Amino acid sequence: MAVDAAYLMQFVDETSFYNRIVLSHLLPSNLWDPLPHFIQTWLRNYLAGTLLYFVSGFLWCFYIYYLKLNVYLPKDAIPTRKAMLLQIYVAMKAMPWYTLLPTVSEYMIESGWTRCYSRIGEVSWILYFVSIATYLVLVEFGIYWMHRELHDIKPLYKYLHATHHIYNKQNTLSPFAGLAFHPLDGILQAVPHVVALFIVPIHFTTHLGLLFMEAIWTANIHDCIHGNIWPVMGAGYHTIHHTTYKHNYGHYTIWMDWMFGSLRDPLLEEVDNNNDSSKKAE
Repeated sequence: MAVDAAYLMQFVDETSFYNRIVLSHLLPSNLWDPLPHFIQTWLRNYLAGTLLYFVSGFLWCFYIYYLKLNVYLPKDAIPTRKAMLLQIYVAMKAMPWYTLLPTVSEYMIESGWTRCYSRIGEVSWILYFVSIATYLVLVEFGIYWMHRELHDIKPLYKYLHATHHIYNKQNTLSPFAGLAFHPLDGILQAVPHVVALFIVPIHFTTHLGLLFMEAIWTANIHDCIHGNIWPVMGAGYHTIHHTTYKHNYGHYTIWMDWMFGSLRDPLLEEVDNNNDSSKKAE
C-alpha cells in the first residue's frame, strides 16, 4: 500500500472530523479550536473516554444493583458506595494518561508508520474480517502475557498492578473497577492494541472502536456475574483472578489460559466450595 501524503491526509481528516464531533458538543469552540491537532485529539479521547466510563458504569450498576437486585447478586455482594467512589477516583486520576495511548497511536497512523488503512473498500470483506480476527488474537496473546508478567515480576506487581488488586472480594468489585489501575499498568495492558497495528493491516476506525470498547468490556468483567458463555472470559473467570491472583489472566477468551495452563473454571470453583462447605458441616 502506497503511503503518500495525500493518502495520509485521509487519516488526519478523519481524526479532525472526530475531534469536531466530540469537542463541539462538549466545549465552546474558543477553548479547543486554537489547539494543535495532537492536543485536540488527546482532549477528544480524554472527554470521550471519561464519558464512556461513566455512562457504561452507571448504566451497568443501575441495572444489576437496582433493577435486578437479588437476581444476579445477593444484596450483601453489592459493593459499597465508598468502594465504588474509590474506584472512580483511581480511574479518573489515570484517565488523562490512559488516553495518551490512543492519541499516540493515531499520530503514528497519521504519520504512516503502521499498517492501518483508511477505507474498508480498499480491501475485500473477507480480508477485512480476517484482519480483525488476526488483530484480536494478537491483542489477546499480548494482553495475556502482559497481565501475567505484571503478576509474576514482583516489582511490577508491587508498584503497579497491586493498585487494581485491592479489589479482591466479590463485594469490592464493581463495573467501575474496570479502569481503576495505576496509569502505567493500564497503558501497558492496552499496548498490544498498538503493537498489533505494526503487524496486521487493520481498518483505522475499527481499531479506534475496538480500543474504546475496552472501557465497556472491562466494566463487564468486573461485575462478578458469570455469564457462562464459552469461550468468553467473563466476570466469573475474572472474579477468580481477583481472588486467587494466579489464574485467568486472559482478556476476551479463555483460550490463552487454557493453552498456558492458568485456567480455572468458575463452575468447578463453585463445586469445590460447596464440597468444602459440606465437609465443614460434617
